[in-house]
Amino acid sequence: MNTEPAAALRKRRQALLRQLPPLQQILRGSLIERYKRCGKPGCKCADGPGHGPKYYLSVSYPGSRPQMDYVPQEHYEQTTEFIANYHRAREILEAICEINRELLRRREAR
Repeated sequence: MNTEPAAALRKRRQALLRQLPPLQQILRGSLIERYKRCGKPGCKCADGPGHGPKYYLSVSYPGSRPQMDYVPQEHYEQTTEFIANYHRAREILEAICEINRELLRRREAR
């Protein structure tokens, strides 16, 4: 049971809201790194890991196979950042939900 005063909970909730990343900069999914062999005789990829790395965004939906989208190298850094923002936003939203639940339990939700 949380013994923190309701005012302190509301203050912490406000601080969490300020920490949310810009919502236009979030992306759900995972980055997959792949190496591919081209099949050309004598190509260096035949003996090594393959050409790459090539990156793909994998997004899963219930009841269907994951969807994969190619991520060009020049978008890799931004894509990584947007995925990290998504995970951070989820953590913050979970913390806010816990605060709201505690306030509701105390009948002090506002």
